[in-house]
Amino acid sequence: MCTAIISVDPSSPVPVLLVGVRDEFVARDWEPPGRHWPDRPGLVGGRDLRAGGTWLAVEPDAPRVAVVLNGRGRMAPEAGRATRGELPLRAAADGKLGDPDLAAFDPFHLVLAEPDRVRLWSWDGTALGERGLGPGLHLIVNSGLEGEGQLEGETEDAYMAARLAHFRPRLATAPRPEPGPDEPVEKAWGAWLPLVNGDGLPRADHRALLPLLDLGDGRVWGTTSVSLVALGGAGVRYDFSAAPGDGAAWSRVR
Repeated sequence: MCTAIISVDPSSPVPVLLVGVRDEFVARDWEPPGRHWPDRPGLVGGRDLRAGGTWLAVEPDAPRVAVVLNGRGRMAPEAGRATRGELPLRAAADGKLGDPDLAAFDPFHLVLAEPDRVRLWSWDGTALGERGLGPGLHLIVNSGLEGEGQLEGETEDAYMAARLAHFRPRLATAPRPEPGPDEPVEKAWGAWLPLVNGDGLPRADHRALLPLLDLGDGRVWGTTSVSLVALGGAGVRYDFSAAPGDGAAWSRVR
């Protein structure tokens, strides 16, 4: 149940804000954001050590950010399956999705944001949809933009609906941040920071933005990191937390 939050305001000096919440099995190994890809030396992002890709990639010189979420639909054949972690690298480096062999990828939602344009691609294993995200607030979960693909009776979808219902109005009514390049994280992200730190909800709450659930047999699943990215005339600001919910755990990614 990963979540992406995007705010677009063309009149702001920081026209695009992006929050990337990564949910995964906590035992899955990864490295914190850095320049991990020699073939794409400009990119910065966390690196998944199982498949080698990333969930969120930043190209500071563009500036540009791309984030991927799992989608819904027909899974790719086991033979020849490609990692979805390649997609943010491709999009952030090239400024486009390009023409990958989509049949090799499991369903996904891919956001590519630049200061003057934000695009969303959704692949369900059969068809690829593309749309622009205009001015306003946009929340994306595994069931799609604003949960548009949610199914009745599915527990996971009920949790996603509860998450959207709780956080959307709070984000919409909170003063929109305009992060400066050198401000401390509390000042930079203002009223949004307590929300992306979990809004005080227990991590097992069905509304939680930062879930943490014990599934038994040693399997623990939940939010493993949160990224805050601002794109504007001054370039890109990238803040990162590997301890979701801990307000003191934020660090700047240079």
